[in-house]
Amino acid sequence: MYFDTHAHYDSGAFSKDRYALLEQVHAEGVDLIVDPGCDRKSSEQAIALAERFSFVYAAVGYHPGDLDDYNEEGYRRICQLAAHPKCVAIGEIGLDYYWDDSRKPEQKALFHRQLQLALEMGKPVIVHDREAHGDCMEIVREYPELRGVFHCFSGSVEMAEELLRKGWYLGFDGPVTYKNARKALEVLEICPLDKILVETDSPYLSPIPLRGKRNDSRNLRYIVEKIAQVKGVEPREMARITQENGRTLFGI
Repeated sequence: MYFDTHAHYDSGAFSKDRYALLEQVHAEGVDLIVDPGCDRKSSEQAIALAERFSFVYAAVGYHPGDLDDYNEEGYRRICQLAAHPKCVAIGEIGLDYYWDDSRKPEQKALFHRQLQLALEMGKPVIVHDREAHGDCMEIVREYPELRGVFHCFSGSVEMAEELLRKGWYLGFDGPVTYKNARKALEVLEICPLDKILVETDSPYLSPIPLRGKRNDSRNLRYIVEKIAQVKGVEPREMARITQENGRTLFGI
């Protein structure tokens, strides 16, 4: 019933029970999962999971927080992985000025390079944007033919409106269930049903009532229920709509 469009099952947080958990998650109603890589190693692991499980798909790329691991050999490997039949996107890519804003030019150059790769491969992108809204928008405006999702969207209503006009999707995660979620809910209110994706970002960002615990795709239902409440539709219908949206974007 559910499509978790962003979950990091390659993470070390799942080392002890990764395969059993994925089987359980699928048995409990999560039909599809996209696991996005953040560097060479995690992208390779995402592809390996996609090969092992029919319901798991991968995205590959370098996260802006992983600049230290970025090199030409690694980038060539990302290009190879991007051609895999179960790689459905380039990501998780983008800009992050929260943890380190001292390397903005390097982050931007890497973001540009991977957006160009997505165009060459004919794939959508999964964008990470943390406290870099202005620069992210400036860069994606340079690629009007490109489409994708702004993962865990945290920008303004005005930013959301521009992305939606351009045909982008917005990803919503556990934070929509938090008490301080006012801005996210304002964005959700103006987001058309056909542009909403749901994500867990597992093992991070667990929704209420599980905040602070390891997240997994079974908790997607709390996010879907909250979005359904805001949009005035039944949770089951919202699960169907968001699954269809994910299938459309990622070509599944």
